[in-house]
Amino acid sequence: MADRPLILITNDDGIDSPGLHAVARAVVDLGDLLIMAPSTQQTGAGRSYPTNVDRTIFDTHVPLAEGRHPAYKAKVSPAQAVALAIRELAQRPIDLCISGINFGENVGSGVTISGTVGAAIEAACFGIPALAVSLETPTEYHLHHSDAIDFTVAAQFTRFFAARVLERGLPEQVDLLKIEVPASATPETPWRTSRVSRQRYYQAPPTNHKADRVVNRFSYQPYVDTELVEPDSDIYVFAVDKLVSVTPMTIDLTAPVELTTVTDFLT
Repeated sequence: MADRPLILITNDDGIDSPGLHAVARAVVDLGDLLIMAPSTQQTGAGRSYPTNVDRTIFDTHVPLAEGRHPAYKAKVSPAQAVALAIRELAQRPIDLCISGINFGENVGSGVTISGTVGAAIEAACFGIPALAVSLETPTEYHLHHSDAIDFTVAAQFTRFFAARVLERGLPEQVDLLKIEVPASATPETPWRTSRVSRQRYYQAPPTNHKADRVVNRFSYQPYVDTELVEPDSDIYVFAVDKLVSVTPMTIDLTAPVELTTVTDFLT
């Protein structure tokens, strides 16, 4: 039905991600689904636009209830998948973009590295309200799909916020919501609004040997310094208070200062 909302579902873990499938199951009754995602794992892609990729769109499907739902994939970044869906696939305006559910939380100053957040930002730049949803998982699952992860609770929160945004839109000056669900969350876990922490969340493991530095160069683990992390931040709400963190974000990256203050400072 044309009067049903059109919901774009994507992620950065690839079209075969159980997290994406969980979103589709959670929101299928809220509107018509347009499912488009990278063909392969794209964690850490941010909002990148690689120029040396084949943008050919392939038909596929994802599991849904007892059957399957049409979907699309391409060998592109998450942001490019969103752009292709909007420009090439959508037959009418998209009412909401949901990026996720991601394997692993995206909090703190590294959120711009996230392909999950990058895809939601791309949608927001087209004027589409967006959700970027992530679930806390062990780091060994961040680059590999696993049916061992239970997305049930994260999917319930995804549905809740999707329904709210479809009904009410987003507040003025808010372009997307970044939602972080702790592994310990239940359907009764409270949610709290937060801001992006200025602190790093993922840290490289300490090492004292050159050989270890080579081995661990691209490894990381969550680390929270409770003396530094801001009490109203996504890190604190999610990692310290163990609540669902909901961060309103904007595509306006301008520092929140009077422009004349900067002019005077630089003059």
